Amino acid sequence: MGKIAAVQMNSSADVDENLNKAEGFIREAAQQGAEVVVLPEMFAMMGKHESDKLTIKETLGDGPIQTWLSKTAGMNNIWVIAGTIPISSNDPNRAFASCLVYDTYGSQVSHYNKLHLFDVDIRAASENYRESETTLAGWDIIDIESPVGQMGFAVCYDVRFPELFRLLIRRNVDLFVLPSAFTEATGRAHWHSLLRCRAIENLSYMVAACQVGKHANGRRTYGHSMIVDPWGDILAELPEEEGIIVADIDLARVKQLRREFPVLEGLGG
Repeated sequence: MGKIAAVQMNSSADVDENLNKAEGFIREAAQQGAEVVVLPEMFAMMGKHESDKLTIKETLGDGPIQTWLSKTAGMNNIWVIAGTIPISSNDPNRAFASCLVYDTYGSQVSHYNKLHLFDVDIRAASENYRESETTLAGWDIIDIESPVGQMGFAVCYDVRFPELFRLLIRRNVDLFVLPSAFTEATGRAHWHSLLRCRAIENLSYMVAACQVGKHANGRRTYGHSMIVDPWGDILAELPEEEGIIVADIDLARVKQLRREFPVLEGLGG
């Protein structure tokens, strides 16, 4: 049995401020015995404009944010699932939204580029988003062996695409991690349902770390970071404040439920 933490933040346009805040939460997670900690999407900066993130984009494996992540993971002896940061692509006007993974030695052991981009119109909230104008979609499905089990990756809007999670479950993942910045409007409508559905239908843990509150661009994010077990029970939830949640990942429970409810054996292909 392993322990995992999810961080909930209200990230600003000030990178240093955000990193200092995140460092405190990572330290707290380690002190509570977590072996892995998940940061929210865009933890390092939520700017006044979508294009602001391009001013802090880094080459994969090099840059001040990645140096900080490596140092912080190593100093706290904890795996860090680093939300997303902008990583350079071949398009100078668009960056990948990359979830970077660091082990206890501070080594970058994997990364996942967000697949599904948030291009939506939310009439009820009079909000319009075109993430693809500044972000390039990834194409690889990523899972890794972690201290708390086989881990599959998704980011925010990816959660609305169950096919991604089915592909991950074919790789025998035990848990999904979902760094997010869900809007207040969509979160209020669908967040709990989506997280519990993805957990239940795949008999897997879901660990979702979300942004919360009002940001520099006026956008409001939902919070309610959550850890859900394979039966759909919410093990931990943080409503609308910054902080961390921690829960145990029980791999024996995953195996037991999959044995008792062999629904995954019915998957074709």
